[in-house]
Amino acid sequence: MKECLKFYINGEWVAPVTAKTMDVINPATEEVVGRISLGSAADVDKAVAAARAAFETFSQTSREERVALMERIIAAYGARMGDIAATISQEMGAPMWLANAAQAPSGFAHFMQTMEVLKSYEFVKNKGGTRIIKEPVGVCGFITPWNWPINQIACKVAPALAAGCTMVLKPSEIAPLNAIIFAEILHEAGVPKGVFNLVNGDGPTVGAALSSHPGIDMMSFTGSTRAGVQVAKAAADTVKRVAQELGGKSANIILDDADLKAAVEGGVRACFTNSGQSCNAPTRMLVPRARLKEAAAIAKAAAETVKVGDPNTEGTTIGPVVSKTQFDKIQGLIKKGIDEGAEVVTGGPGLPSGLSKGYYIKPTVFSNVRNEMTIAREEIFGPVLSILPYDSEAEAVKIANDTVYGLSGYVSSGSPDHAMKVAARLRTGNVHLNGAGPDFAAPFGGYKQSGNGREWGEFGFEEFLETKAVMGCPD
Repeated sequence: MKECLKFYINGEWVAPVTAKTMDVINPATEEVVGRISLGSAADVDKAVAAARAAFETFSQTSREERVALMERIIAAYGARMGDIAATISQEMGAPMWLANAAQAPSGFAHFMQTMEVLKSYEFVKNKGGTRIIKEPVGVCGFITPWNWPINQIACKVAPALAAGCTMVLKPSEIAPLNAIIFAEILHEAGVPKGVFNLVNGDGPTVGAALSSHPGIDMMSFTGSTRAGVQVAKAAADTVKRVAQELGGKSANIILDDADLKAAVEGGVRACFTNSGQSCNAPTRMLVPRARLKEAAAIAKAAAETVKVGDPNTEGTTIGPVVSKTQFDKIQGLIKKGIDEGAEVVTGGPGLPSGLSKGYYIKPTVFSNVRNEMTIAREEIFGPVLSILPYDSEAEAVKIANDTVYGLSGYVSSGSPDHAMKVAARLRTGNVHLNGAGPDFAAPFGGYKQSGNGREWGEFGFEEFLETKAVMGCPD
């Protein structure tokens, strides 16, 4: 068991002001694999004070100094890639193939992408006699989730560092151990004292203290829409900038000219990856009504090739969901789908066959789903796919947009131009055409209750900059 009972504040590992611990549970075994301390407002005060002091000097560093810092972080991160992958798998249940292929490398990719942005970003522009200057926003508070833990840490920390900001991070208390490794990486890379600080804790205590703290200039939050609303309310009294990446209920529109088999199979894989624990997962599959039965049969066959099991076992497709709380929530929503009349194509409630321990969910496909059903409205955050029929393309777009969320959309068509026309009508921050994957240089974020602000690449970098106009400048 790994005990991580100290916080990283002002370049040192320090004990919490008040001792209070929490166990970290391996969702595959239900066993304790670590222990952390839960911080308090007093710990946040110490971390914010360190960040404010460090901002005075770090904000004045040159582009060249920050590029060199990014290079050192990238080198140190690369050396710990295996440790990061193994830790993420252990604390949140990702199968090792996914932890090695995507979970751990995603953080590395954000630092690489941000460094390239930093090298060429134009911080100063002249418009006539006025100089437009981009400056670091200040001290940032970060609250990050457990589902893609180091991805979300890195896509905030990397651009904040590159911009010249200082920061306090509260990682998820459910999957906090990878953040400890991350702090060790930054320490080894020589991030100056006070620039990066880490305080573990829960949302109602540490998260609320960060969000309301007068010494924090910006909050960046990734998590549920419910919690994001609380962060924004807490931040409002001090009029700080708030960036939010929140929930989703993404529609996957399969048009009548698409390769149905390829599109449905790809949609099932995308929905179930990471045990369905991705905010942009395509959980609502929209298919022409005349091909509903055919699509359901393809989805059933694809879902039944998904192997649920031990994250360390070769051949495992998906591991458990992260916690007993999530397991119970997903089981309740599966039951709700059945009660409301959706057709269970495969899967359903209960543990998968052969598994008696761990928070495993049967890969589940529902068909004949109506968009007013609970399983089509609420973010399930598990390996559960809803297939909805539509009668016309206009109806498909209407159904896709009929949600409080707007994070991602997916469109499949035999004609790229056709797919683009449909994509233009979707009220979402991201659209994936014909199975296209993520782009670390593209803006990531949502419309409506999926949040505000953007992360990744140049767009994410600019979230950490303030704009100053200086009039009367010499040419």
